[in-house]
Amino acid sequence: MADRALRGSNLGSLSMESDENVVPSPRQITVYVCDQGHRTELPFSVEAEIPPTWECRCGLVAKLLDGPEPELKAAKHVRTHWDMLLERRSIPELEELLEERLTLLRESRGEKPRRKKTA
Repeated sequence: MADRALRGSNLGSLSMESDENVVPSPRQITVYVCDQGHRTELPFSVEAEIPPTWECRCGLVAKLLDGPEPELKAAKHVRTHWDMLLERRSIPELEELLEERLTLLRESRGEKPRRKKTA
């Protein structure tokens, strides 16, 4: 019954507060420019920390006009499977394992065993 009493009153969607005696914070307009020349103007509070970069509408990174150069983050080295394998085993150990597996494979095919190479 309580649900029906509020139907159509906009009680949940409208604020009952007024804008009287409300002072907005001081703002500054910042301009960002991307490599394609797109300009993006954004208002920030005077107290806010302004980011040196902003994502442009074209998807590129726009830099703050007349601002400091953004710090480049160090690129993290991508570890491959080979890098992780070398952390666990040395090259001579890997060569020995390879020879063992090749011998088993050749025996399962019925091939004659090969002689080991000598240096």
